[in-house]
Amino acid sequence: MRPQLSPRAALCVFFLTFPCIAFAADWPNWRGPHGNGVTDETKLPTTWSATENVAWKVKLPGPGNSSPVVVGDRVFITSATKKGALRSLLCFARADGKLLWQQDTAFGGKETTHETNPYCSASPATDGKRVFVSHGSAGLLAYDVNGKKLWHRDLGPMRHIWGNASSPVLYEGTVIQLCGPGPETRLIALDAKNGNPVWENPLDEAKGKPDLYKGSWGTPVLHTQEGRTILLIGLPQYVAAFDPGTGKEIWRCRGPGDLVYTNPLVGSGVVVCMSGYGGPAIGLRLPKPGETGDVTDSHRLWVNSSKNPQRVGTGVIAGDHAYVLNEPGVAECIELRTGKPVWKERAANMSWGSMVLSGDRIYVTDMQGQTVVLRAGPKFELLHENELGETTRASPAVSNGQLFIRTYGHLYCIR
Repeated sequence: MRPQLSPRAALCVFFLTFPCIAFAADWPNWRGPHGNGVTDETKLPTTWSATENVAWKVKLPGPGNSSPVVVGDRVFITSATKKGALRSLLCFARADGKLLWQQDTAFGGKETTHETNPYCSASPATDGKRVFVSHGSAGLLAYDVNGKKLWHRDLGPMRHIWGNASSPVLYEGTVIQLCGPGPETRLIALDAKNGNPVWENPLDEAKGKPDLYKGSWGTPVLHTQEGRTILLIGLPQYVAAFDPGTGKEIWRCRGPGDLVYTNPLVGSGVVVCMSGYGGPAIGLRLPKPGETGDVTDSHRLWVNSSKNPQRVGTGVIAGDHAYVLNEPGVAECIELRTGKPVWKERAANMSWGSMVLSGDRIYVTDMQGQTVVLRAGPKFELLHENELGETTRASPAVSNGQLFIRTYGHLYCIR
């Protein structure tokens, strides 16, 4: 007769057998479990410093702009050394920051980038069993959570004078990657089990020469509406929705500029796409399932093209407003349906950080390692300023009441 386990014993066996299965409190990919910077957690730290409320900090082998991801008892981050000749995925224990394993990928080719965008700027993505990472021209790789390499797919060169940044996105057994910017720009999906190609969209209109001020550095965003999931991407001159199962374009809206660093925002029935380098921001009514083609004339709600600052970090949507911290450190609150500014105030130093929304609080980190906490509301409120005093161009990850912040020198766990 098979022995019966008590509920407590059964739970223990589950955790021993599957130590890294993803749970709701994980931060499994760039911008979190929903891909939009929004966390369901509301009890997060609001004050800290380089010494206060720091659970641990560990030294990283090199600087980088990628952000950490968290699943179960592990934290993953990418880093590059030897001027990009060695590209690494590191796994730390979330309990104490101990390095559990490091997997290195040698790269002997040439890949241009900018000094402010070190190699390995894409963040990893994990399904709780496997970890996927884009190392740019060094390829896309998959590991199990214990560091065993499962596969390595060479996607060819990525050539642009400012490098690349788009992180992998997981969808129904596939890994979706926006390759580019530059002449090889394309959207691809690989089988998560073996790295074999599933589909490819060449994105011909988004291609450009390696030194041309044109391209997208954003990460695609999955959004489910009325049972249908779409993949949103901001591209040069347009924002588009694709079928994540086939890669085929569903609809597009014209209006962005040639340079797009941010991810599209979607919420309250509106899509917002913000260009960089002073380019336009647009808002459009989210097309319903069955609406296809160029929806510019029928769905675009507004275009804001006057004196926009540089925008690199992605904002968040809360209710009927969009929020963003522009590169100069000026935060904005914008009406979703009109594009009109509600408030615009200096909140931080120069920043490439993307926002995290927790309840009615917004967290965003600037280049000097200061994380400011703002109120999401129609009135500007700067609630807290938290200094680490180290250069960073990454964004916080949130998991089980903790914040994980990557600087150019360290990985911090804030509790």
